[in-house]
Amino acid sequence: MTVDALTDVPGLRVGHATRTGDGWLTGTTVVLAPEGGAVAAVDVRGGGPGTKETDALDPRNLVQKVEAIVLTGGSAYGLDAASGVMAWLEEQGRGVRVGADPAHVVPVVPAACVFDLGRGGDFRARPDAATGRAAVEAAAASEPGAPVREGCVGAGTGAAVGPVKGGIGTASTILDSGITVAALVVANAVGSALDPETGVLYGELFQGRVDYPQARVHEAAGRRLAETTAKNAPPPLNTTLAVVATDARLSKAQAQKLAGTAHDGIARAVRPVHLLHDGDTVFALSTGEHPLDPDHPLALNPLLAAGADTLTRAIVRAVRAAESVDGPGGAWPSYRELYGDGKTGGDGKTGGDGKAGGDGELGGGRRPAGER
Repeated sequence: MTVDALTDVPGLRVGHATRTGDGWLTGTTVVLAPEGGAVAAVDVRGGGPGTKETDALDPRNLVQKVEAIVLTGGSAYGLDAASGVMAWLEEQGRGVRVGADPAHVVPVVPAACVFDLGRGGDFRARPDAATGRAAVEAAAASEPGAPVREGCVGAGTGAAVGPVKGGIGTASTILDSGITVAALVVANAVGSALDPETGVLYGELFQGRVDYPQARVHEAAGRRLAETTAKNAPPPLNTTLAVVATDARLSKAQAQKLAGTAHDGIARAVRPVHLLHDGDTVFALSTGEHPLDPDHPLALNPLLAAGADTLTRAIVRAVRAAESVDGPGGAWPSYRELYGDGKTGGDGKTGGDGKAGGDGELGGGRRPAGER
């Protein structure tokens, strides 16, 4: 049974750690690979990236597999979350072996961050090593193939997409060959996911027939967005992060190609993208269960197409799953609050409740706890 999530790739697990309340609106998400690691690559398109250990993923370099990928809030400060993941992996003996003793390992943990500083009201409220550890422990404790929580959770807690609330989204595709391609995204973009003329989500224009919001609903949404956009000025810095994964057996070079073409999925769902103040970054993971047909030189093509399409769908799901936020750090209405189900909604009854995302149990100065 599939759950239409990154965890449909066998062996991959996802864990979130979320902090909300008392100035907090941020978190960390960890994608944990099967023990022994997964082939990994990365493609960075944004002009203002915040990353860690991405050079190790260059196909020309030594490291072939990684044990985890970290996506985090907190801008560059939040990259400290990767230290907590490294510490946990070391305790498990997972990483690059560097000595005769099996305990002598160096976990290579690539990480990337989104800008959400101050969105909960406290500029200094950002993920740290404890947050990263909570997220990886949540991933390790989850069941294989379990659903992944979406919306205002983990690294998507403080995310915004243009004038509306962003968050975590995920989706998967099974090809005719039986190969699975899946994506998980932190939708947090300067650009908008909404067509300004109609209010329809750009990403849904690529998914078949679209039900356009009623004119009165779109007009009301426009007035609401004008109010919140003024409250949030000046426009914040942003970044969209994603992990695209497959159970196909890929080389690092092939995985890097998958990460690169997956950026097309962002471009279909958000406009504009890859600006100087974006840090748009896509990681690719290959668990290697299904070899590609060696007699078919273009066997990678269906995966490349599916990676972009699945990432577009994940962004749509992130925006639709998000909940409204209206607090000391700014106001971002959810798409559901503005447009309901995208057809005749927009009465404010199906959207967010004005509270921060997540379950609200990790606020204040408490130590963050992992959640699934």
